[in-house]
Amino acid sequence: MHLFMKIVSLQLNYPKPMCIFYTQTELVSYLNSISNQKTTIGFVPTMGALHDGHLSLMQDALQNNNLVVVSIFVNPTQFNNAEDLAKYPRTLEEDVKKIQVLSDKIIVFAPTVDDIYKGNTISQQFDFDGLENQMEGKFRPGHFDGVGTIVKRLFEIVNPNNAYFGEKDFQQLQVIKKMVAKLQIPVTIIGCPIFRESNGLAMSSRNERLTAEQRKDATIIFQTLLKTKEHFQTKTIKEVNDFVVKTFKQQKEFELEYFQIAEEATLLPCRRKSKTKKYRAFIAVFVNNIRLIDTISLN
Repeated sequence: MHLFMKIVSLQLNYPKPMCIFYTQTELVSYLNSISNQKTTIGFVPTMGALHDGHLSLMQDALQNNNLVVVSIFVNPTQFNNAEDLAKYPRTLEEDVKKIQVLSDKIIVFAPTVDDIYKGNTISQQFDFDGLENQMEGKFRPGHFDGVGTIVKRLFEIVNPNNAYFGEKDFQQLQVIKKMVAKLQIPVTIIGCPIFRESNGLAMSSRNERLTAEQRKDATIIFQTLLKTKEHFQTKTIKEVNDFVVKTFKQQKEFELEYFQIAEEATLLPCRRKSKTKKYRAFIAVFVNNIRLIDTISLN
């Protein structure tokens, strides 16, 4: 009865009944009370500031599981830039309203940093067989240790059967798959297609920090990736790289952090094309200190 009253009290600010939990103890207790051996749990971990890409992950989870849990948690250990962490949008009330429009059956987990880390906010160290050393790993030291730490912890709390991640963060997706395989965590990792705005810009919580003009101009990122895919068929890797570098040198508002064509399986840079391997282009760009990433399959 006490737990039931707790859940109801958390619903009062929202238009529909909804289960929202702020501590792992309460969430685990609730999940244990309503699930059984035949229950499948779908899990969508997010850092909030939800957009249609996040909602599409939830839709996939709803269609293929009995229960769906969505976490909203800005994880400090995966930020190597304190300013980026401080400015990351936190919009829990709006996020919950968006989830409710989709379904009032989704369970929301919005813990505090202290509830997750118990006063010891540091990352566990992982070995992802080198996947962590490329691209994002080069430019964001410790980032994937932070990602692995929080995702592993959330898996331990939610104990899902299936977990859903967007392919925009393709390197993260590969890292998580590697972690699950190496640690033998009993969860299926499902990658879902990138959702884009009408101008092609990959949907991201960071897009909310862009001005309307910057958001419009940022279409250059996806346009460049489309050209990259076209050039990849006939040009050398060096020629494609040179094209991308030249393109962004001509864009005063944009600073190219990195561009890399890599093998999908290993994330190692492509030196010479092989017909037996799958390749993907990865890019990171700064727009007025706002960091945007994108990727596209080249095969």
